[in-house]
Amino acid sequence: MRNRSNSGVRLDYYQRLLNKTILKFQNPVTGLLPSSEENSHAWVRDNVYAILSVWALALAYRKTADLDEDRAKAYELEQSVVKLMRGLLRCMMSQVEKLEKFKHTQHVNDCLHAKYCSKTGKTVVGDQAWGHLQIDATSLFILSLAQMTASGLQIIFTLDEVSFVQNLIFYIETAYRTPDYGIWERGDKTNHGLPELNSSSIGMAKAALEAINELDLFGARGGPLSVVHVLPDEAQQCQAILLSMLPRESNSKEIDAALLTVISFPAFAVDDLEKVEETRETIVSKLEGKYGFCRFLRDGYKTAREDPNRLHYEPWELQVFERIECQWPMFFAFFVLDGLFNGKEEQVKKYSEKLESVMLKTDEGINMIPELYTVQKEKVEQEYRNPNSQKRDPIGKLPHRWGQSLYIMSKLVQEGFLSPGELDPLNRRLVSEPKPDIVVQVVILAEDDYIQGKLLEHDIKVQTMEEVRPLQVFPARVLTQIYSLLGKNKKLGLTGRPKNEIGLLATSKLYTFHDQILAFIPQMADEHQFYLPKDTHLKLDMFANDVGSLSSYWSSLGRPLLIFPVSSNLNSLDVGHNPPGALIGTIRKLQSGYIAGTRVHLGNLADFVTTSCITKLSFLRDPSHGEEVKNMIGDIFNRAPEARPRLLSSTRIKMRPRSHSKSSVHGIVRRSRSIQVDPAQAKERSSSQSYWFNYSEEGYSEDETLQESLSRKFERGVTVDHEQENGVPIPPRSQDVEFPIQRPSSPSLHLKGSLHPLTYSHQSPCSSSSPQLFHFFHQGATKQENAINVNELVEQLNNSEVLHEQADIIHYLYLHKGPDWEITIDGKKCCIKELLVELYEKAGHWKHWGLVRHTAGLLKKRVEELALAATDLLVRQKQLSVGLPPDRERVIMRPLPPDDLARIIFDACGEDLSTASLTQELLIYLAMFIRTEPKLFNEMLRLRVGLIIQVMASELARTLKCSGDEASDHLLNLSPFEMKTLLHHILSGKEFIISTGTLIRPSHEVGRSKWSTDLDSDEHTNVEDECRLSVSTKKVGEEATEFAKLSRKPHAKMQKSIPRHIDPTDLEKEDDQESDRQGQWLRRRRLDGALNRVPVGFYPRVWKVLKMCHGLVIEGQHLPHSLTREMTPGEFKFALHVEMVLNKIPQPEYRQLMVEALMVLTLMTENDNNKLSFPTLIHVDKIVQAANAIYLKDQEIPSDVVEHAKGAAGICLHFYDTAPSGRFGTMSYLCRALATILPIPVDKDANVDCAIS
Repeated sequence: MRNRSNSGVRLDYYQRLLNKTILKFQNPVTGLLPSSEENSHAWVRDNVYAILSVWALALAYRKTADLDEDRAKAYELEQSVVKLMRGLLRCMMSQVEKLEKFKHTQHVNDCLHAKYCSKTGKTVVGDQAWGHLQIDATSLFILSLAQMTASGLQIIFTLDEVSFVQNLIFYIETAYRTPDYGIWERGDKTNHGLPELNSSSIGMAKAALEAINELDLFGARGGPLSVVHVLPDEAQQCQAILLSMLPRESNSKEIDAALLTVISFPAFAVDDLEKVEETRETIVSKLEGKYGFCRFLRDGYKTAREDPNRLHYEPWELQVFERIECQWPMFFAFFVLDGLFNGKEEQVKKYSEKLESVMLKTDEGINMIPELYTVQKEKVEQEYRNPNSQKRDPIGKLPHRWGQSLYIMSKLVQEGFLSPGELDPLNRRLVSEPKPDIVVQVVILAEDDYIQGKLLEHDIKVQTMEEVRPLQVFPARVLTQIYSLLGKNKKLGLTGRPKNEIGLLATSKLYTFHDQILAFIPQMADEHQFYLPKDTHLKLDMFANDVGSLSSYWSSLGRPLLIFPVSSNLNSLDVGHNPPGALIGTIRKLQSGYIAGTRVHLGNLADFVTTSCITKLSFLRDPSHGEEVKNMIGDIFNRAPEARPRLLSSTRIKMRPRSHSKSSVHGIVRRSRSIQVDPAQAKERSSSQSYWFNYSEEGYSEDETLQESLSRKFERGVTVDHEQENGVPIPPRSQDVEFPIQRPSSPSLHLKGSLHPLTYSHQSPCSSSSPQLFHFFHQGATKQENAINVNELVEQLNNSEVLHEQADIIHYLYLHKGPDWEITIDGKKCCIKELLVELYEKAGHWKHWGLVRHTAGLLKKRVEELALAATDLLVRQKQLSVGLPPDRERVIMRPLPPDDLARIIFDACGEDLSTASLTQELLIYLAMFIRTEPKLFNEMLRLRVGLIIQVMASELARTLKCSGDEASDHLLNLSPFEMKTLLHHILSGKEFIISTGTLIRPSHEVGRSKWSTDLDSDEHTNVEDECRLSVSTKKVGEEATEFAKLSRKPHAKMQKSIPRHIDPTDLEKEDDQESDRQGQWLRRRRLDGALNRVPVGFYPRVWKVLKMCHGLVIEGQHLPHSLTREMTPGEFKFALHVEMVLNKIPQPEYRQLMVEALMVLTLMTENDNNKLSFPTLIHVDKIVQAANAIYLKDQEIPSDVVEHAKGAAGICLHFYDTAPSGRFGTMSYLCRALATILPIPVDKDANVDCAIS
């Protein structure tokens, strides 16, 4: 043991230092620390950081106490800590109604305040008068509360306070999708009051959630009710988003010194050592100075050039703060602590010396840390010219209590009074330690004996739901219901956890309640919410992804447990009532012990009880919940699923003649769609494709527009004839024979009838390119529908056995009579919504995905992980837009609550409910890809889902050589798994082929190359053949995404390949491979343009171009030079601004040529050695047009061919289809055009004297 007298003297010195710099300002009533003697405002964050040193000194006294006097000092300091922490708790509890509201809205005006009055504990400014939403401050309070409680302090006294802290967890658990004002209270660095998603807030929230999980707030004296609970998925999501953002702080701040608090003390939130080191090095290289660290680049706070009369900055003003940002000495203390925790002696020595050099001594010889150092006004110009050359003066608070506290803690550890671990009793510092390999436990459960027997035929032994008793298995939504009681407190008006979906990590645990053990099926296997799990192939694919996710993110004690149910009503059996091959193959992989590179253990549920993670649902014992808990638990454990009558199903054996008359609302479902392959094709189709309607009976003159003709036909009552396909009559169907439903041989939902894809057009009223059709469908169709006899429709619905007919009628009744309108079907009263639900279930059972998507849209179904998926994309520097461009496109720039996001999607899609469902579906797939294959999204800033849908349809049209309307119909009828596969091929740029086959519904082998043609099953004898599609890779080869590297063949003889006269009939006879090769660059540009893909480093390069000219003009949109004064090259906001201008161009291939032209400009600036400067605006679109003109002149293409081959924006299609590189590449022509438009030095032969090409 060290010398008692020496240690006592040093500790007494630090006690005096604390008393003179911190504790003497503590209010005796509230326990809070005011900002200064003149300002009574007490900030939550500053108070917590300041009191940490008092807590550290108390630990030091407790550790070395040999005398009662030392123990008394330790107790005195501990009570000062308790006083302040309880003071902050009291202030926040006084705003309990705001806490309750914020849980549901995440709105800036509903948050807890960031500062309170140190004298009264009341608020000091209004809700909108300050940037109060600071999740990092609340998270720091929770983290410190957990650490202090773990060290032995008791700060929480009552169960009501426990409930409040539990709700504080709900307050911060959405940090990964909640923009706030951040650690510096300013949000966007222009200080205009715009909140941002901040890495420092997310990291602190993640640390707080992990630290306080399963912690007893009463310490050793507590019981089950004083334990707080955190669902692991929230912390894991914070971690995933944090790792994707680092080292970036936010959209406007590419780096921030505050990130040091996340990667090191006090949060230790990052477990990736490489990411920690990268962030640390970025902070040092960009922000370190002689007197401290800048908070972030272009920080104008208290600089000589800041206007003290206003809080906000003008956008152009930010550049004047560059290189003269104030430097904060407290970050030297942070780096000292970082070195101490990581055992880096050189770092500790370096920053300790720097810290000592910038500290100020009072007359009493006390070392104090000033708030910051600034450059005096008269020295600003010298500092601009030579950064870090001028002497700076200390200003602001003295001492800066936050920094002073960190300094004292670092000295206590340096002098050996405390070890780093004593400041971290919860071992947060060990978060980056290597973890053992995770073995995922998998349980396959059959719904009943019949499914069990079918699996046994393949030598697969599984248990049924009944056989696992006394263990009970429930869907994930039941766990959501149970956790809704967590934190509920009637006295405080707290309603508990919002009913958000439960994630994978939570359902991979076992739970105990009294003497019962509960297990839960993961959300992905629950089809009650959304239709994705109805597709067996997709469900198996998501299951494999979930196994991989568990192996990566599991951090709890014990092994994760994943339950996969196999049930007949979940479409797990094929036509012959056998398990599909994909299911058998997956189970075989599980039996081998590995799947997708992850170790698994397949077994029975009872075998895993001792090795799984088990959580006690102790909060259900709270007596204050009373009868509510009793009733809810009783319902969960005792209720049996209710059998809903099948109103649309027929179970009579007798034959009934079918009606072949057309419904007066026939085709209304298809007319609600809005997917259009190419807006430019609308005009061509309207004049050339007559198969939309049967014109053999009634034609229209050449002078009459198609819209007029259609309107005339509808006014006269002419309906679409679906019994002809391209003029060829379809043979009539035979009468249906109905059979009683039998459990082993017939699905649970039975419907006979046509599933044949209709061939008429479904041009949508929502289509932006055809306002006449929009008017027609809302006016002409309305006239017809007003004359519709509803009673006749109901009678037709009673008699109809065709799914399409039922869908049309129910769709009409739903829209015009409402979901609660009652009708009678087969003598049974029901409402329209019940019929719609049954139609949804039937369409899902028969795998009619087009109707599934449409009915899901009518029912306003929202995918469970919608908000999570959107957030995954947004926080990875991707913006989202939904709806078909340009008129209905809605941009999503920040994470939103699930209901708000769904509302935007349905609003953007208008009446096209199929696209609304498909949009949600694609967002889920995009989020899956960005988590597993982030390289697919390289250099893509905005994901325009509506445009992606159009591109997918156009790729189907190109591959199948069909019309756009047929392609959109094929697209909507793809299974979810095939839709995901097609999207992956679109994103990766790989060539693919579409396999087609004739399928007898229902078939579950969606991806097979051989199609079922079994006609022996009596349920299917009257079902029409339907074309099903399967997506597969065409070839595997190098697929570069940067257009300048894609050229594989020289294009020097382009002019020889173009004939002087092109006959369209000859073009149709060309070989498929030749046509694919000729169109590959046009297709590539369309794909890259639709996906908004740009070359690596594109946006910083554009910033440099903007720096050398007065501005860029792109199709009338102006990028001013002033943007360079407002934003830095690596700032995300600048990239968004450029992207916004480029997105004004509707044609993707033309947009991509603009990108190429900008790349030529960037190459010129990088190779000009700062010789060029343009005092004018550069019109980028003129460069492209000039390049096209030079190309046409060089190729000597005849004028009639030029006119015939004119593409988007008047650019020749052959120019679009030219490779970028090479002597005759588009880049070469753009360079030549640049030389003719801009004053660039050229030789006598008009050759450009530069190194671009």
